[in-house]
Amino acid sequence: MAVSADGENWFLLNASPEIREQIESFPPLAPRHLRHSPIAGIVLTNGDLDHCLGLLSLRESHPITVYATDSVRIGFTEGNLLYRTLERFEGQVTWQQLSLGVSRQLEKSALSITAFPIPGKRPIHLEGRGKASNEDNVGLVIRDRTTDRALAYVPAAAAWTATLDRMLAAVEGVFFDGTFWSDPELLTAGVGHKRAAEMAHLPVGGPSGSLAHLRRLGAARRVLIHINNTNPLLLDDGPERAEVTAAGIEVAFDGMEIVL
Repeated sequence: MAVSADGENWFLLNASPEIREQIESFPPLAPRHLRHSPIAGIVLTNGDLDHCLGLLSLRESHPITVYATDSVRIGFTEGNLLYRTLERFEGQVTWQQLSLGVSRQLEKSALSITAFPIPGKRPIHLEGRGKASNEDNVGLVIRDRTTDRALAYVPAAAAWTATLDRMLAAVEGVFFDGTFWSDPELLTAGVGHKRAAEMAHLPVGGPSGSLAHLRRLGAARRVLIHINNTNPLLLDDGPERAEVTAAGIEVAFDGMEIVL
C-alpha cells in the first residue's frame, strides 16, 4: 500500500516480496528522471518477511528512508548478512525510529504517523531469539496535517483491543487485516496445520471476529486487506462477501485507489 498527501512524494506501507511488480503497476511510483524515485520512505509495521523482504530489492543507488520501531529494525538488521546489500555506501539506508503513541512527521510530506501496539507474534525467523515486545507488531494512524483527515492501517492483528477502539474511533478510513474468514480455515481447506489464532490473525467472521467490530466504526471507508487465497471473501457471489458488503465494508483488490 502507498500513501501520499501531495501526489509527488509517496510512502510505502511495508515492503512485500512483490515490491517491484507493485511499483511497476502504479504510475505515480515511476521515476521522473534518471536515478530518481518518488518513494520518499517505507514504513514497516512488523518484521514478517511478507512485510520487509522487498527492502532487499531496493538495493541500487537511491537512498532509502525506513520508519520502524527499534524492535523491527533490530530484528531485520542484526545478524542478517543479506542486509549488507543495503550498506554499499554511507547513508544508503536511514532508519527513523517509531515510538509507540508518538506522532512522527514523514520527511518531505504533510503526513504524520502514529504507531500503536497490536497483539501479534514475532516473525518465524526470530522465534526463540530474544524477548517479545509490544513494538513487534504495530498499527498506524496516518494523518494529513493540511486537512486533518486520517486513516488507520492494521495489516496484522491477533485480537481486537481497547487500543484499537481508541485509535480507530476518529479516522476517515480503516484498512484492516482480513487474512482469514474462520479460525480453522487452513485445516478445513487441507492446506495447513495451524489455526488463524496460532498465526496471530483475528478471523473476519464469527461473533467475535473483526467484522463484528468493524461494522460499528464510524469511518467512511472500511477495507479488508491482506486476504489469503483460502478466504471465501474472494468469491464475489459467496455468502461471506454478501455479509461483509451488507455491513458497508469493502474487500481490497489489486490496484485499488482511495482518496480521503
